[in-house]
Amino acid sequence: MKQSIVHIALVVKDYDEAIAFYTKKLHFDLIEDTYQPEQDKRWVVVAPPNSIGTTILLAKASSEEQQSFIGNQTGGRVFLFLNTDDFWRDYNEMSSMGIEFVREPKEASYGTVAVFKDLYGNLWDLLQLSPESPIITTIDT
Repeated sequence: MKQSIVHIALVVKDYDEAIAFYTKKLHFDLIEDTYQPEQDKRWVVVAPPNSIGTTILLAKASSEEQQSFIGNQTGGRVFLFLNTDDFWRDYNEMSSMGIEFVREPKEASYGTVAVFKDLYGNLWDLLQLSPESPIITTIDT
């Protein structure tokens, strides 16, 4: 059996401001932005440049309950993990773009990591995994 996670839904306040953040500040690619008239919503998918695998579905909150989770989808825990091939290039670029880092860079056994907030306050790890990381080994095989 072979399965994979295709999308992770991220609840957002506004499609266009979320697209702007992810494409302009994080340099993600806009994969799809399609209006779905039968549901009166948009199907908006973004992904880091040159990535393979899982993408992020930017899902506009459509109820008060969903709106209450914008920026806090995981109760304040780091939610998403952005791996890079050059930590310091991306850290410096993101810092210059005004992205707030809430935990400074540190070296760990698995690589280099820092925690930043997206435009709504969700926490992300920016990381460069070490070549010995089990995740990198899995990706390369």
